[in-house]
Amino acid sequence: MGRYTIDMLYGHTEDVRAVFVLSSKKLVFTSGYDQIVRMWDLEEGLSIASSESLGCTIRAVAADSRLLVAGGTGGFIHGWRANDENPHLFDLRAPQNEDMEFQVWEHGGPITCLRLDFNRMYSGSWDMSIRVWDRSSLECLKVLIHNDWVWNLAPHDATLASTAGSDLYVWDTNSGSQLAIINNAHAGYTYSLARSHTGKLLFTGGEDGAIHMFEIFENAMYHVRRVATWIPHLNAVYALAFEFPWLVSASSDGKLSLIDVRKLLRTNRKSSLNNSSKAVNPVDNVEPPQRMLHGFGSNLFAVDVGSNRIVCAGEEGLVRIWNFSQALEIEQRVQALRGLRLENRMRRRNRQLETNDKGRRDNPCSFTKKNQIDGHRNSWNNRRKMVWKVKA
Repeated sequence: MGRYTIDMLYGHTEDVRAVFVLSSKKLVFTSGYDQIVRMWDLEEGLSIASSESLGCTIRAVAADSRLLVAGGTGGFIHGWRANDENPHLFDLRAPQNEDMEFQVWEHGGPITCLRLDFNRMYSGSWDMSIRVWDRSSLECLKVLIHNDWVWNLAPHDATLASTAGSDLYVWDTNSGSQLAIINNAHAGYTYSLARSHTGKLLFTGGEDGAIHMFEIFENAMYHVRRVATWIPHLNAVYALAFEFPWLVSASSDGKLSLIDVRKLLRTNRKSSLNNSSKAVNPVDNVEPPQRMLHGFGSNLFAVDVGSNRIVCAGEEGLVRIWNFSQALEIEQRVQALRGLRLENRMRRRNRQLETNDKGRRDNPCSFTKKNQIDGHRNSWNNRRKMVWKVKA
């Protein structure tokens, strides 16, 4: 991904547990142990607004252009509706207004994860359930029961992937039925989960420091297969974020890993075509990370990506923005210079060839003279042979 710049955002007074990037509006939302939701400008790295204390640790934040929601150890979801007159969408510090703010209480334990789609809101909790909500009425439509604490979730269309305990689940959100389960996806808890925009790829990170990539197949039955594994970290992987082609992980070892999945996807497609009758052994598909970002002295709990930036935070209370947008510009300039050098090299070569051809056409005497000399030499040799024959 090339060179980068780093912005450090100060404001939180304790550990940061949640980070969300709203790329379309160039906004970042963060929260954590200090019980406050903060909004930042993604490009400028400046604080825009912060909420009043919500009264508990906030472990999850999610947003789109119409809604911002936060959830934490109190078991409730606190939401803000967008204000069309506000250039930053949400009035976090405005007096509480029932038309613009709401709270819903149905979980029996801390909320660990939140997601939004066009019509629904999804929340996961340590009460071992995921609740599917109607965004307009705030009515709970479905309850998905798990066998352990829910750590993370990732919806796509009518399906939802989730992690609870050490297991990975896939659900049908319309019927509430379980489509697939991968038991013991990790040794220890499966903390983190990310999903591709197509919904076909799932990425999990666990207490064992490993990251797995799963592929979803929908034939006669719904099937989930592990196709690759990375082990970039020494400790637990607490957060994952995916924006094609980059998968970013944050770990308690204080490091970020960046993984480009394009080469692996091409390799898997070729192997699946060549060995369609053979099972793929994921143990043979252990991949190294393409890049590691260091410089953190403590646990990293949250990460998100968007607008050519990586935003992460953790135990030290700082929010860091790794800006790779200039790296893309530099790479484009480098490619343009390479193309220009190649074009100049071809021009010089063509000019040299034209000069050589012109030289041959302008000075034919050298070739004629050479032929004359060779001709005289050959005739002298022939006369010499004839003289020897006469003498003989």
